Amino acid sequence: MTVQGIRRTALAAAAAIATFVGLIGCAAGPADRPLVVVSTNILGDVVGQLAGDQVEVLTLMKPNADPHSFEISAREAARMRAADLLVSNGLGLEEGLQKHLDAAADEGVRTFVAGDAIDVLDYAEGDAAGTADPHFWTDPARMRAVVDALEPALAAIDGIDGARLHAATEGYRGRLASLDEEMTTAFEAIPAAQRALITNHHVFGYLADRFGFAVVGAAIPGGTTLAAPSASDLAELVSAIETSGVRTIFAESSSPDRLVRALADEADLHVDVVELYTESLTDRGGEAPDYLTMMRVNTERIARGLSP
Repeated sequence: MTVQGIRRTALAAAAAIATFVGLIGCAAGPADRPLVVVSTNILGDVVGQLAGDQVEVLTLMKPNADPHSFEISAREAARMRAADLLVSNGLGLEEGLQKHLDAAADEGVRTFVAGDAIDVLDYAEGDAAGTADPHFWTDPARMRAVVDALEPALAAIDGIDGARLHAATEGYRGRLASLDEEMTTAFEAIPAAQRALITNHHVFGYLADRFGFAVVGAAIPGGTTLAAPSASDLAELVSAIETSGVRTIFAESSSPDRLVRALADEADLHVDVVELYTESLTDRGGEAPDYLTMMRVNTERIARGLSP
């Protein structure tokens, strides 16, 4: 063999060894940690705040997505079935994902459904009237109830340090309490007669129940963005805008706001349209990269939009 041939052989062997070592390094990283698969990015953020780097958190819902209709890959579906814990919102929120959630549960994956941990409200009107409202996170007290139930579910995962988990959970409970106080103070400054909410679809039932708001109407009078408003729905909403005298209506970041803006024009009123982050977080560079920030942004915008 020539000198050049020997060198080529040596280099190839070195490359093979480096590749092998790299694969071992990858396997010794996230794969060594328990896997927690989470359906929505709001819950994904909360799970990450509690468990930290003790687990690998796979959040299925991408930033700025719609929880009612997002899709997952075949690889993500397979990882759901291999998870140490599968966390979902429940209460009918993950419409497009439900078959995968059911399949994983049927295969014995341990599951945590956040909706099972709260005092559930039903929709009061629209096509979904009488069915469970899944948007509990607009009330930080109910999110705290979810955190209380989530801690033992995470603690039951093999390899979790319970003391570290408890310390992180206690810290997050305190941050939720601070958020609750801030929201209470901000909303108390709004005169009761002006606490009227109009949005793309019904998403603020829990916030309204907790902080004394009236949900005057929604462009889509149901619990899902997959529905479409009828002509009578739009006429009723215009009437509600005129009757309530609201100056601001709110469009969700995960839904187009053209319809809401059109309604404002049709009502022939001077109505502002303000964007809120209600069903999805943004990416890290956006205005709502985590749950607590999202709630603070929404609180400030609602308070400013409805105050005298």
